Amino acid sequence: MSVAIETPPVGGLLRAWRERRRLSQQELSNRSRVSTRHLSRVETGRAHPTPEMLLRLCDSLEVPLRERNQLLLAAGYAPRYQDHQLDDASLAVVMDGLRCLLDAHLPYPALLLDDYWDIVDANAAVDQLLAGCAPELLEPPVNVVRVCLRPDGLAGRITNRAQWGDHLLRQVSHRADRTHDQRHYELAAEITGYLDKTEATTPPTGPVITLEIDLDGTPLRFFSTSATLSTATDAALEGLHLETFLPADEETRRRFDRG
Repeated sequence: MSVAIETPPVGGLLRAWRERRRLSQQELSNRSRVSTRHLSRVETGRAHPTPEMLLRLCDSLEVPLRERNQLLLAAGYAPRYQDHQLDDASLAVVMDGLRCLLDAHLPYPALLLDDYWDIVDANAAVDQLLAGCAPELLEPPVNVVRVCLRPDGLAGRITNRAQWGDHLLRQVSHRADRTHDQRHYELAAEITGYLDKTEATTPPTGPVITLEIDLDGTPLRFFSTSATLSTATDAALEGLHLETFLPADEETRRRFDRG
């Protein structure tokens, strides 16, 4: 016997996203140029949005692409956004370009991460940082948040682990608030479990938060930058981000410059 899965009404889904963004109907109306009267009728199911109106509301609510497809389906329309595997031929040019950026960042570490901080690819400099981690942590998919904070990963070598852990938790929690993806909430809960609540977090003394790590007895300090594809129209690409690490002091620069 088959069981039909009922799709939630599109109006209720829109209302949920509006409430998640902490917007009133008036505020959403101002952003989307959809009247409050019509928006109210859509949310209560008394009016049916066109696909164009639905996508305009999604733009105003910053709904991720996968969830936009779900809203379109709930309204009875076909999905508009592709969601390929990253090794699909249609994404090859983009993925090759991103991998070129990884290599161009050498001799410093750089990683290409998916929406859940799993490593899609990394340059050779990352191997130096991951040396000594438990083998099971380095079995694909490798999650860099988990590697950083687990005791059998890098936690024992990160000398400012309380500060760096708080930084990672804020990043994951922020993304969970944006996507409302259960996997992001689970990752945030996992991070919280790794953090030592008795370990004091000192305010940063420099201009940026740094990753401070001991590598073969040498203290190294990095600051990181993150870049995303702001023009992505494929849901798989939307979640990718390029995480690059740069030396925060001369000792770190010399260590990596000489290989």
